[in-house]
Amino acid sequence: MTADRRIKLGLVAVLAIALILLLGLPTLAASPSADPAASPAASPPADPGATPAASTLPGATAAPCPNPTQAPTPSPAPTRQGESPAATEKPLPTQRPNLCPAVPGADPVSTIAWIFTPLFQAIFMLLAAAYNVTAMIGNALGTNRLGDIGIAIIVVTLIIRVLLIPIFRRQIVSSRRMVALQPEMKALQQKYKGDRAKLATAQQQLYKERGVSPASGCLPAVLTLFLLGPMYYVFTAGLQAPNITSMLTVFGVQVIDVTCQAAASTGFASCIDPYIPWLGFLSSDPRGLNASVPEIIFTLPILGFGVSLLALGAAFLQLIQTRMSQTRTDDPQLRVQNRTMLILPAISIIYGAFLPAGLFLYWITTTIFSITQQYMIAGWGALFPLLGWYPSFARDHQPRYPVTPPPSANTLSGGVATPPKRSTTDSAAGTVKPSRQRARTSRRGRRR
Repeated sequence: MTADRRIKLGLVAVLAIALILLLGLPTLAASPSADPAASPAASPPADPGATPAASTLPGATAAPCPNPTQAPTPSPAPTRQGESPAATEKPLPTQRPNLCPAVPGADPVSTIAWIFTPLFQAIFMLLAAAYNVTAMIGNALGTNRLGDIGIAIIVVTLIIRVLLIPIFRRQIVSSRRMVALQPEMKALQQKYKGDRAKLATAQQQLYKERGVSPASGCLPAVLTLFLLGPMYYVFTAGLQAPNITSMLTVFGVQVIDVTCQAAASTGFASCIDPYIPWLGFLSSDPRGLNASVPEIIFTLPILGFGVSLLALGAAFLQLIQTRMSQTRTDDPQLRVQNRTMLILPAISIIYGAFLPAGLFLYWITTTIFSITQQYMIAGWGALFPLLGWYPSFARDHQPRYPVTPPPSANTLSGGVATPPKRSTTDSAAGTVKPSRQRARTSRRGRRR
């Protein structure tokens, strides 16, 4: 198994672990500080609609955190034997938790949530700023909406991807150069067959001579997984909280001021409007698509599994991106590896049953950006032929910013061919005069 394949399999394992942690970290959505008994220094309950007072100490917890305690649900009135409660009796609605920073606790889950809180806060503040900008544009156009969270999600995604352009470009260039080195890698495998230590040393030497780093292709995947958890809680806890002031405050100073919905002061509605009106065709709600909950178009009758149209779109775009990142090859091992990588986009369809719609909108936007960057640097890759279709625009296509091949051994010294260095053993062997083998003679004295 080559080093490049081991790296890819390791990334798949890291992705699975990250998704398990993602589903098992409810700490940020309902902070440990939400329970006043969880902290001995918990402040008295505050009004969810009240403006948090500025703290005089840096990093101190400001109201409305911890969350106010819920009023106890009254027990139903006793009924006579054989009688049932009134059919019109409905359970009382519960207030939504405010957006509070996570507090480290004894369990590792709360500690991990506390570690990710600064990143969550930075992304959420950026989303709140973009939400305010959409509100200003909407007011200029004469709309009555406070903001468009769908446009804000797209803007935040584009800002993040623009900042990460150099890292993703390095990953694309590294993967292309690794493919170009495959013939030499095969030659090394044949030369050092059965000796893994010498093979690993020769591979590292080859990477060093050609200026290729296999590990440089791992950083974008790690960053994507690193952002996935905070993004999940931005679109769930952040878009459902009635009071978000604590996450917009840094060292006691409120950096961004967001105009909340009127119903948010009661604690039964979110501050930020989570509905996307221009995606209303995906929801039966007249207000539009709710970005804080999963988007389910239908449920499979036998399996009871929800299907999301956004998840299907994300899986299709990921399939295109995966095909474009690959190269056409006749190597059987690489072809099997490429087919295996095509299975990974189908996992997004499963996640659509329980991940919020806003997260898939973010994923679709970042995938489209990746496809565009891939096209500008490496072209169409192995996308075509597609089911026997090979369009004319894909034939002999030259990318706008093509990847330069890795320098060969003969061009590392300014284009002048350099002889290979001889080892100490070879130099010593060259100074020893070989002994002459005495030819065999017959009985008559003639040499055979």
